[in-house]
Amino acid sequence: MTGASGSAYGVRLLEALPGEKMLVMSETAKAVLRHETGRSVAEVEALADEAFSDSDLFAPISSGSFRHDGMFVAPCSESSLAKFSHGIADTLISRAASVCLKEGMRLVLVPRETPKSAIMLENELRLARCGAVIADANPGFYHGPQSAGDLVDFVVGKCLDAAGVPHSLFERWG
Repeated sequence: MTGASGSAYGVRLLEALPGEKMLVMSETAKAVLRHETGRSVAEVEALADEAFSDSDLFAPISSGSFRHDGMFVAPCSESSLAKFSHGIADTLISRAASVCLKEGMRLVLVPRETPKSAIMLENELRLARCGAVIADANPGFYHGPQSAGDLVDFVVGKCLDAAGVPHSLFERWG
């Protein structure tokens, strides 16, 4: 989780993802989390099997030899996305994203910024061309959402779809 608004997406993703989960939160993400959700960092870290500091460049996920099913950055700040796009790997989050790109592992990014500048769009395009999935936090309405939670579930469900993870977070079209 990075420091963009949209902490609910990261929290819900942790709740919905099956299997072993590792969590890294930037310092800004921690502050945004408390402001937007009222949840503590410890409470959210408890949703993961393991949590690492963003400064821990010795964590297993910083190595290309560590195999995993993929990485989600939800929410993904445009600042973090720019780092990923330009190969800057100075934090655990940016290093782990760099590893996903170089090793051909799934990388699903959930930017929540709007409107976007041409620079932001170019960074997203560059990452998409490198194999990352850009899953903007744009909820659909065809499933008849009744709450903000339904809108969050839609976006998280689309992220899970992008990673090939089965779910029933929203009713599909048709």
